[in-house]
Amino acid sequence: MKINPQIFKAYDIRGIYPSDINEENFPIIIKAIYTFFNQELKKDNLKVCLGSDMRLSSPSLFKVARETLLKLGAHILDVDLVSTPTFYFACLHYQADCGIQISASHNPPQWNGAKFVIRKGRDLIKIGKNTGMKKVLELVEKMNFVEEKNKGKITKIKTPVVDEVNFAFEYVNVKPIQIKKLKIVADPANAMGISYLEELFKRLPCQLVKMNFTLDGSFPAHEPNPLIFKNLADLQKRVIAKKADLGIAPDGDGDRVFFIDEKGKIIQASLISSLIATELLKKNPGDKIGLDIRYTRNIINAVKKANGKPVVGPVGHALISELMIKEDILFTGESSGHYFYRATGYAESSVITILQILKVISEQNKPISQIVSQYESSIESGEINFTTPTKTQPQDFLKKISENYHDGEVSWLDGLSVDYPAWRFNIRTSNTEPLVRLNVEGNNHDLVQEKTKELKMRILAMGAKEKN
Repeated sequence: MKINPQIFKAYDIRGIYPSDINEENFPIIIKAIYTFFNQELKKDNLKVCLGSDMRLSSPSLFKVARETLLKLGAHILDVDLVSTPTFYFACLHYQADCGIQISASHNPPQWNGAKFVIRKGRDLIKIGKNTGMKKVLELVEKMNFVEEKNKGKITKIKTPVVDEVNFAFEYVNVKPIQIKKLKIVADPANAMGISYLEELFKRLPCQLVKMNFTLDGSFPAHEPNPLIFKNLADLQKRVIAKKADLGIAPDGDGDRVFFIDEKGKIIQASLISSLIATELLKKNPGDKIGLDIRYTRNIINAVKKANGKPVVGPVGHALISELMIKEDILFTGESSGHYFYRATGYAESSVITILQILKVISEQNKPISQIVSQYESSIESGEINFTTPTKTQPQDFLKKISENYHDGEVSWLDGLSVDYPAWRFNIRTSNTEPLVRLNVEGNNHDLVQEKTKELKMRILAMGAKEKN
Protein backbone atom coordinates (compact mmCIF):
# COMPACT_ATOMS: atom_id res chain seq x y z
CA MET A 1 0.00 0.00 0.00
CA LYS A 2 1.47 3.36 -1.07
CA ILE A 3 1.42 6.03 1.62
CA ASN A 4 2.09 9.67 0.76
CA PRO A 5 5.61 10.40 2.10
CA GLN A 6 4.73 14.09 2.44
CA ILE A 7 2.70 13.37 5.59
CA PHE A 8 5.94 12.58 7.48
CA LYS A 9 6.74 16.14 8.48
CA ALA A 10 9.40 17.95 10.49
CA TYR A 11 7.48 17.74 13.78
CA ASP A 12 4.89 14.98 13.37
CA ILE A 13 2.81 12.94 10.93
CA ARG A 14 0.00 15.01 9.46
CA GLY A 15 -2.26 14.71 6.41
CA ILE A 16 -5.76 14.93 4.99
CA TYR A 17 -8.34 12.38 6.13
CA PRO A 18 -9.22 10.09 4.40
CA SER A 19 -7.03 10.66 1.31
CA ASP A 20 -3.64 10.69 3.10
CA ILE A 21 -4.52 9.01 6.39
CA ASN A 22 -7.33 6.50 6.84
CA GLU A 23 -8.32 3.30 8.61
CA GLU A 24 -6.60 1.14 5.96
CA ASN A 25 -3.14 2.70 6.03
CA PHE A 26 -3.06 3.83 9.66
CA PRO A 27 -2.16 0.32 10.96
CA ILE A 28 0.96 0.48 8.78
CA ILE A 29 1.91 3.86 10.23
CA ILE A 30 1.34 2.62 13.79
CA LYS A 31 3.37 -0.55 13.13
CA ALA A 32 6.23 1.58 11.82
CA ILE A 33 6.11 3.86 14.87
CA TYR A 34 6.04 0.91 17.29
CA THR A 35 8.89 -0.81 15.42
CA PHE A 36 10.89 2.41 15.68
CA PHE A 37 10.16 2.51 19.43
CA ASN A 38 11.28 -1.12 19.71
CA GLN A 39 14.54 -0.47 17.87
CA GLU A 40 15.35 2.74 19.78
CA LEU A 41 14.53 1.41 23.24
CA LYS A 42 15.75 -2.13 22.54
CA LYS A 43 12.91 -3.81 24.40
CA ASP A 44 9.65 -5.65 23.72
CA ASN A 45 6.21 -5.28 25.30
CA LEU A 46 6.57 -1.55 25.45
CA LYS A 47 4.40 0.57 27.70
CA VAL A 48 2.74 2.99 25.24
CA CYS A 49 0.71 6.02 26.29
CA LEU A 50 -2.12 6.48 23.76
CA GLY A 51 -4.37 9.51 23.46
CA SER A 52 -6.33 11.50 20.90
CA ASP A 53 -8.01 14.82 20.24
CA MET A 54 -11.66 15.52 19.36
CA ARG A 55 -11.42 15.53 15.55
CA LEU A 56 -14.24 13.76 13.76
CA SER A 57 -11.86 11.10 12.43
CA SER A 58 -9.98 10.64 15.72
CA PRO A 59 -12.25 7.99 17.36
CA SER A 60 -11.88 5.54 14.48
CA LEU A 61 -8.13 6.19 14.09
CA PHE A 62 -7.69 5.83 17.86
CA LYS A 63 -9.47 2.46 17.72
CA VAL A 64 -7.23 1.33 14.85
CA ALA A 65 -4.12 2.41 16.75
CA ARG A 66 -5.25 0.65 19.92
CA GLU A 67 -6.03 -2.62 18.11
CA THR A 68 -2.76 -2.52 16.18
CA LEU A 69 -0.69 -1.90 19.31
CA LEU A 70 -2.45 -4.75 21.13
CA LYS A 71 -1.52 -7.15 18.32
CA LEU A 72 2.10 -5.98 18.58
CA GLY A 73 2.19 -6.83 22.29
CA ALA A 74 2.11 -3.33 23.73
CA HIS A 75 0.95 -2.44 27.21
CA ILE A 76 -1.32 0.52 26.40
CA LEU A 77 -1.87 3.32 28.88
CA ASP A 78 -5.17 4.61 27.52
CA VAL A 79 -5.57 8.32 28.37
CA ASP A 80 -8.38 8.65 25.80
CA LEU A 81 -9.49 12.21 24.93
CA VAL A 82 -6.77 14.65 26.06
CA SER A 83 -4.89 17.75 25.00
CA THR A 84 -1.38 17.24 23.69
CA PRO A 85 0.24 18.78 26.84
CA THR A 86 -1.85 16.39 28.97
CA PHE A 87 -0.61 13.53 26.79
CA TYR A 88 3.00 14.64 27.31
CA PHE A 89 2.41 14.90 31.06
CA ALA A 90 0.88 11.43 31.13
CA CYS A 91 3.84 9.88 29.30
CA LEU A 92 6.14 11.14 32.06
CA HIS A 93 3.89 10.88 35.09
CA TYR A 94 2.76 7.30 34.44
CA GLN A 95 6.24 6.28 33.27
CA ALA A 96 5.38 5.12 29.78
CA ASP A 97 8.24 4.00 27.54
CA CYS A 98 6.80 5.99 24.67
CA GLY A 99 3.56 7.51 23.44
CA ILE A 100 1.33 8.31 20.47
CA GLN A 101 -1.20 11.15 20.31
CA ILE A 102 -3.78 11.14 17.48
CA SER A 103 -4.03 14.78 16.47
CA ALA A 104 -3.47 17.36 13.74
CA SER A 105 -2.90 20.24 16.14
CA HIS A 106 -4.52 23.49 14.91
CA ASN A 107 -5.14 22.33 11.33
CA PRO A 108 -8.63 22.50 9.73
CA PRO A 109 -11.19 19.71 10.38
CA GLN A 110 -10.24 17.46 7.45
CA TRP A 111 -6.72 16.92 8.80
CA ASN A 112 -5.43 14.29 11.23
CA GLY A 113 -2.19 12.61 12.16
CA ALA A 114 0.03 11.58 15.04
CA LYS A 115 2.60 13.06 17.39
CA PHE A 116 4.85 10.52 19.06
CA VAL A 117 7.51 10.55 21.75
CA ILE A 118 10.04 8.41 23.59
CA ARG A 119 10.66 8.83 27.33
CA LYS A 120 14.21 8.54 28.59
CA GLY A 121 14.22 9.20 32.32
CA ARG A 122 12.84 12.72 32.80
CA ASP A 123 13.43 13.62 29.16
CA LEU A 124 10.63 13.44 26.61
CA ILE A 125 12.06 13.09 23.12
CA LYS A 126 9.65 14.24 20.44
CA ILE A 127 10.14 12.43 17.17
CA GLY A 128 10.77 14.81 14.28
CA LYS A 129 13.12 15.26 11.37
CA ASN A 130 16.27 15.13 13.55
CA THR A 131 15.15 12.43 15.96
CA GLY A 132 13.79 9.57 13.86
CA MET A 133 11.06 10.63 11.43
CA LYS A 134 13.17 9.48 8.48
CA LYS A 135 13.57 6.04 10.07
CA VAL A 136 9.81 5.75 10.53
CA LEU A 137 9.23 6.63 6.87
CA GLU A 138 11.82 4.04 5.80
CA LEU A 139 10.05 1.38 7.87
CA VAL A 140 6.76 2.27 6.16
CA GLU A 141 8.29 2.11 2.70
CA LYS A 142 10.04 -1.22 3.36
CA MET A 143 7.07 -2.65 5.31
CA ASN A 144 9.61 -3.91 7.82
CA PHE A 145 7.86 -4.30 11.18
CA VAL A 146 8.18 -6.28 14.41
CA GLU A 147 6.15 -9.48 14.54
CA GLU A 148 2.62 -9.48 15.92
CA LYS A 149 2.28 -11.24 19.28
CA ASN A 150 -1.38 -10.69 20.23
CA LYS A 151 -0.35 -10.40 23.87
CA GLY A 152 -0.99 -6.74 24.54
CA LYS A 153 -3.05 -5.28 27.36
CA ILE A 154 -4.78 -2.02 28.24
CA THR A 155 -4.70 0.05 31.43
CA LYS A 156 -7.26 2.83 31.52
CA ILE A 157 -5.86 6.05 33.01
CA LYS A 158 -8.82 7.85 34.58
CA THR A 159 -7.45 11.16 35.89
CA PRO A 160 -4.68 12.50 33.62
CA VAL A 161 -5.99 16.09 33.57
CA VAL A 162 -6.54 16.13 37.34
CA ASP A 163 -2.99 14.91 37.93
CA GLU A 164 -1.64 17.44 35.41
CA VAL A 165 -3.31 20.36 37.18
CA ASN A 166 -2.14 19.07 40.58
CA PHE A 167 1.42 19.08 39.26
CA ALA A 168 1.02 22.63 37.90
CA PHE A 169 0.00 23.97 41.31
CA GLU A 170 3.05 22.32 42.88
CA TYR A 171 5.42 23.63 40.21
CA VAL A 172 4.17 27.21 40.26
CA ASN A 173 4.11 26.99 44.06
CA VAL A 174 0.78 28.70 44.44
CA LYS A 175 -2.37 27.81 46.34
CA PRO A 176 -5.83 28.56 44.87
CA ILE A 177 -6.53 31.02 47.69
CA GLN A 178 -3.54 33.11 46.55
CA ILE A 179 -5.19 33.84 43.20
CA LYS A 180 -7.40 36.95 43.12
CA LYS A 181 -11.02 36.76 42.03
CA LEU A 182 -10.25 37.67 38.43
CA LYS A 183 -12.66 37.65 35.51
CA ILE A 184 -11.33 35.48 32.71
CA VAL A 185 -12.76 34.95 29.22
CA ALA A 186 -11.59 31.78 27.45
CA ASP A 187 -12.16 30.60 23.87
CA PRO A 188 -10.72 27.13 23.23
CA ALA A 189 -12.49 26.96 19.82
CA ASN A 190 -14.47 23.78 20.63
CA ALA A 191 -11.15 21.98 20.99
CA MET A 192 -8.96 20.20 23.53
CA GLY A 193 -8.05 23.22 25.66
CA ILE A 194 -11.52 22.84 27.16
CA SER A 195 -10.39 19.85 29.24
CA TYR A 196 -7.63 21.57 31.19
CA LEU A 197 -9.41 24.95 31.39
CA GLU A 198 -12.41 23.28 33.05
CA GLU A 199 -10.22 21.44 35.56
CA LEU A 200 -8.03 24.44 36.37
CA PHE A 201 -10.75 27.04 36.84
CA LYS A 202 -13.06 24.89 38.92
CA ARG A 203 -10.34 25.10 41.59
CA LEU A 204 -9.83 28.87 41.38
CA PRO A 205 -11.92 31.78 42.70
CA CYS A 206 -11.90 33.35 39.23
CA GLN A 207 -15.06 33.97 37.23
CA LEU A 208 -14.69 32.06 33.97
CA VAL A 209 -16.66 33.35 30.97
CA LYS A 210 -16.83 30.48 28.49
CA MET A 211 -16.82 30.75 24.70
CA ASN A 212 -17.08 27.67 22.45
CA PHE A 213 -16.73 25.16 25.30
CA THR A 214 -18.38 22.19 23.58
CA LEU A 215 -15.97 19.67 22.03
CA ASP A 216 -16.68 19.62 18.29
CA GLY A 217 -14.15 18.46 15.71
CA SER A 218 -15.94 20.36 12.94
CA PHE A 219 -14.85 23.62 14.66
CA PRO A 220 -18.17 25.42 14.12
CA ALA A 221 -17.06 28.75 15.62
CA HIS A 222 -13.72 29.22 13.88
CA GLU A 223 -10.48 27.46 12.97
CA PRO A 224 -8.61 26.52 16.19
CA ASN A 225 -5.49 28.49 15.29
CA PRO A 226 -4.87 31.55 17.50
CA LEU A 227 -1.83 32.53 15.44
CA ILE A 228 -4.30 33.67 12.77
CA PHE A 229 -5.42 36.74 14.67
CA LYS A 230 -8.84 37.03 13.03
CA ASN A 231 -9.74 33.91 15.02
CA LEU A 232 -9.26 35.97 18.19
CA ALA A 233 -11.58 38.85 17.20
CA ASP A 234 -14.66 37.58 19.06
CA LEU A 235 -12.59 36.86 22.17
CA GLN A 236 -11.12 40.36 22.09
CA LYS A 237 -14.60 41.87 21.88
CA ARG A 238 -15.88 39.69 24.73
CA VAL A 239 -12.99 40.66 27.01
CA ILE A 240 -13.87 44.33 26.52
CA ALA A 241 -17.63 43.77 26.84
CA LYS A 242 -17.25 41.76 30.06
CA LYS A 243 -14.57 44.10 31.47
CA ALA A 244 -12.45 41.03 32.00
CA ASP A 245 -8.92 40.90 33.39
CA LEU A 246 -7.60 38.43 30.80
CA GLY A 247 -8.54 36.45 27.70
CA ILE A 248 -7.18 32.96 26.97
CA ALA A 249 -7.10 31.22 23.57
CA PRO A 250 -5.57 27.72 23.27
CA ASP A 251 -5.12 26.10 19.86
CA GLY A 252 -6.73 22.89 18.60
CA ASP A 253 -4.72 20.36 20.58
CA GLY A 254 -4.05 22.75 23.45
CA ASP A 255 -0.26 22.96 23.23
CA ARG A 256 -0.29 26.64 22.21
CA VAL A 257 -1.98 29.45 24.07
CA PHE A 258 -2.42 33.15 23.37
CA PHE A 259 -3.50 35.83 25.82
CA ILE A 260 -5.63 38.99 25.47
CA ASP A 261 -5.09 41.91 27.85
CA GLU A 262 -7.87 43.79 29.66
CA LYS A 263 -8.00 46.32 26.79
CA GLY A 264 -8.75 43.60 24.24
CA LYS A 265 -5.25 43.67 22.78
CA ILE A 266 -3.36 40.52 21.80
CA ILE A 267 -0.29 40.10 24.00
CA GLN A 268 2.84 39.25 22.03
CA ALA A 269 4.15 35.79 22.87
CA SER A 270 7.62 37.27 23.41
CA LEU A 271 6.25 39.39 26.28
CA ILE A 272 4.60 36.37 27.92
CA SER A 273 7.91 34.50 27.54
CA SER A 274 9.80 37.42 29.06
CA LEU A 275 7.44 37.56 32.04
CA ILE A 276 7.62 33.82 32.74
CA ALA A 277 11.40 33.70 32.25
CA THR A 278 11.83 36.56 34.72
CA GLU A 279 9.66 34.77 37.30
CA LEU A 280 11.46 31.44 36.91
CA LEU A 281 14.90 33.03 37.08
CA LYS A 282 14.09 34.45 40.52
CA LYS A 283 14.36 30.88 41.83
CA ASN A 284 16.88 29.67 39.25
CA PRO A 285 19.42 32.49 38.80
CA GLY A 286 21.95 32.00 36.02
CA ASP A 287 19.91 29.28 34.33
CA LYS A 288 19.35 29.02 30.57
CA ILE A 289 16.24 30.37 28.85
CA GLY A 290 15.39 29.37 25.29
CA LEU A 291 13.77 31.38 22.52
CA ASP A 292 13.21 30.88 18.82
CA ILE A 293 14.94 32.77 16.04
CA ARG A 294 11.87 34.75 14.87
CA TYR A 295 11.74 37.32 17.67
CA THR A 296 14.70 37.62 20.01
CA ARG A 297 15.20 41.20 21.23
CA ASN A 298 12.51 41.43 23.94
CA ILE A 299 13.30 38.07 25.49
CA ILE A 300 17.09 38.40 25.38
CA ASN A 301 16.82 41.79 27.06
CA ALA A 302 14.52 40.44 29.81
CA VAL A 303 16.63 37.33 30.40
CA LYS A 304 19.86 39.28 30.72
CA LYS A 305 18.20 41.70 33.17
CA ALA A 306 17.09 38.72 35.25
CA ASN A 307 20.60 37.22 35.24
CA GLY A 308 19.74 34.37 32.91
CA LYS A 309 21.49 32.98 29.85
CA PRO A 310 19.50 33.27 26.58
CA VAL A 311 19.83 30.43 24.06
CA VAL A 312 18.47 31.05 20.55
CA GLY A 313 17.16 28.01 18.65
CA PRO A 314 15.18 27.02 15.56
CA VAL A 315 11.40 27.11 15.17
CA GLY A 316 9.27 24.03 15.85
CA HIS A 317 8.22 22.14 18.97
CA ALA A 318 10.24 18.97 18.27
CA LEU A 319 13.36 20.97 17.43
CA ILE A 320 12.95 23.15 20.51
CA SER A 321 12.53 20.16 22.83
CA GLU A 322 15.62 18.59 21.24
CA LEU A 323 17.69 21.74 21.92
CA MET A 324 16.33 22.04 25.47
CA ILE A 325 17.46 18.49 26.27
CA LYS A 326 20.89 19.08 24.74
CA GLU A 327 21.44 22.39 26.56
CA ASP A 328 19.42 21.56 29.72
CA ILE A 329 17.28 24.69 29.31
CA LEU A 330 14.94 25.72 32.13
CA PHE A 331 12.20 27.27 29.98
CA THR A 332 11.59 28.17 26.34
CA GLY A 333 8.93 30.47 24.95
CA GLU A 334 8.20 30.24 21.24
CA SER A 335 6.77 33.07 19.13
CA SER A 336 3.81 30.90 18.12
CA GLY A 337 2.58 30.48 21.70
CA HIS A 338 4.28 27.23 22.74
CA TYR A 339 5.75 27.32 26.28
CA PHE A 340 8.14 24.54 27.28
CA TYR A 341 9.45 23.58 30.72
CA ARG A 342 12.31 21.41 31.92
CA ALA A 343 9.97 20.14 34.65
CA THR A 344 7.60 18.63 32.07
CA GLY A 345 10.30 16.73 30.21
CA TYR A 346 11.01 19.76 28.00
CA ALA A 347 7.47 19.65 26.65
CA GLU A 348 4.74 22.29 26.55
CA SER A 349 2.48 23.02 29.51
CA SER A 350 -0.36 25.46 28.91
CA VAL A 351 -1.68 24.85 32.43
CA ILE A 352 1.58 25.96 34.06
CA THR A 353 1.74 28.97 31.72
CA ILE A 354 -1.82 30.10 32.52
CA LEU A 355 -1.36 29.56 36.25
CA GLN A 356 1.90 31.51 36.20
CA ILE A 357 0.18 34.48 34.50
CA LEU A 358 -2.69 34.43 37.01
CA LYS A 359 -0.21 34.32 39.90
CA VAL A 360 1.71 37.37 38.62
CA ILE A 361 -1.49 39.39 38.07
CA SER A 362 -2.62 38.52 41.60
CA GLU A 363 0.74 39.32 43.21
CA GLN A 364 1.37 42.58 41.40
CA ASN A 365 -2.28 43.68 41.56
CA LYS A 366 -1.94 45.48 38.24
CA PRO A 367 -3.64 45.07 34.84
CA ILE A 368 -1.83 42.56 32.65
CA SER A 369 -1.18 45.27 30.04
CA GLN A 370 0.91 47.21 32.57
CA ILE A 371 2.75 44.10 33.71
CA VAL A 372 3.86 43.02 30.22
CA SER A 373 4.63 46.55 29.01
CA GLN A 374 7.81 46.61 31.11
CA TYR A 375 9.20 43.83 28.91
CA GLU A 376 8.59 45.56 25.56
CA SER A 377 12.00 46.88 24.58
CA SER A 378 11.45 46.13 20.89
CA ILE A 379 8.56 46.48 18.44
CA GLU A 380 7.48 43.44 16.40
CA SER A 381 5.89 43.40 12.95
CA GLY A 382 3.81 40.27 13.33
CA GLU A 383 4.35 37.35 10.96
CA ILE A 384 3.77 37.97 7.23
CA ASN A 385 3.36 34.96 4.95
CA PHE A 386 4.16 34.59 1.26
CA THR A 387 3.76 31.91 -1.37
CA THR A 388 6.83 31.57 -3.58
CA PRO A 389 7.11 30.65 -7.28
CA THR A 390 6.87 26.87 -7.65
CA LYS A 391 10.14 26.58 -9.57
CA THR A 392 12.12 28.50 -6.94
CA GLN A 393 14.06 26.51 -4.37
CA PRO A 394 13.53 28.02 -0.89
CA GLN A 395 17.25 28.19 -0.13
CA ASP A 396 17.96 29.99 -3.42
CA PHE A 397 15.15 32.42 -2.60
CA LEU A 398 16.64 33.22 0.80
CA LYS A 399 20.18 33.55 -0.54
CA LYS A 400 18.97 36.09 -3.07
CA ILE A 401 17.40 38.14 -0.26
CA SER A 402 20.60 37.89 1.81
CA GLU A 403 22.64 39.63 -0.91
CA ASN A 404 21.03 42.92 0.11
CA TYR A 405 21.89 42.56 3.80
CA HIS A 406 25.50 41.32 3.91
CA ASP A 407 26.49 44.28 6.09
CA GLY A 408 24.48 42.91 9.02
CA GLU A 409 25.12 39.96 11.32
CA VAL A 410 23.87 37.03 9.24
CA SER A 411 22.65 33.69 10.65
CA TRP A 412 21.36 30.60 8.83
CA LEU A 413 20.23 28.79 11.99
CA ASP A 414 16.65 28.55 10.69
CA GLY A 415 16.12 30.38 7.44
CA LEU A 416 17.82 33.75 7.08
CA SER A 417 18.26 36.09 10.04
CA VAL A 418 20.07 39.40 9.88
CA ASP A 419 20.76 41.56 12.95
CA TYR A 420 21.59 45.24 13.03
CA PRO A 421 22.00 47.41 16.15
CA ALA A 422 18.54 48.99 15.78
CA TRP A 423 16.57 46.22 14.03
CA ARG A 424 16.60 42.66 12.74
CA PHE A 425 14.58 40.27 10.61
CA ASN A 426 14.06 36.56 10.05
CA ILE A 427 12.68 35.00 6.89
CA ARG A 428 12.24 31.25 6.76
CA THR A 429 10.29 28.53 5.03
CA SER A 430 7.48 26.91 6.99
CA ASN A 431 7.90 23.27 8.08
CA THR A 432 4.15 22.66 7.93
CA GLU A 433 2.90 24.73 4.97
CA PRO A 434 4.28 25.77 1.52
CA LEU A 435 5.00 29.30 2.71
CA VAL A 436 7.81 31.75 3.40
CA ARG A 437 7.38 33.65 6.68
CA LEU A 438 8.77 37.12 7.44
CA ASN A 439 9.24 38.66 10.89
CA VAL A 440 10.79 42.07 11.60
CA GLU A 441 11.58 43.77 14.92
CA GLY A 442 13.27 47.01 15.88
CA ASN A 443 13.61 49.99 18.20
CA ASN A 444 10.43 51.80 17.17
CA HIS A 445 7.25 51.52 15.08
CA ASP A 446 8.45 53.74 12.24
CA LEU A 447 11.66 51.76 11.77
CA VAL A 448 9.85 48.41 11.83
CA GLN A 449 7.24 49.69 9.38
CA GLU A 450 9.94 51.01 7.05
CA LYS A 451 12.02 47.82 7.06
CA THR A 452 8.96 45.57 6.76
CA LYS A 453 7.86 47.50 3.68
CA GLU A 454 11.38 47.29 2.24
CA LEU A 455 11.61 43.52 2.74
CA LYS A 456 8.10 42.92 1.41
CA MET A 457 8.99 44.79 -1.80
CA ARG A 458 12.11 42.67 -2.28
CA ILE A 459 10.19 39.45 -1.67
CA LEU A 460 7.34 40.40 -4.02
CA ALA A 461 9.83 41.49 -6.69
CA MET A 462 11.08 37.90 -6.77
CA GLY A 463 7.66 36.62 -7.78
CA ALA A 464 6.25 35.77 -4.35
CA LYS A 465 2.70 36.65 -3.38
CA GLU A 466 1.52 37.81 0.03
CA LYS A 467 -0.91 35.40 1.66
CA ASN A 468 -3.64 37.03 3.74
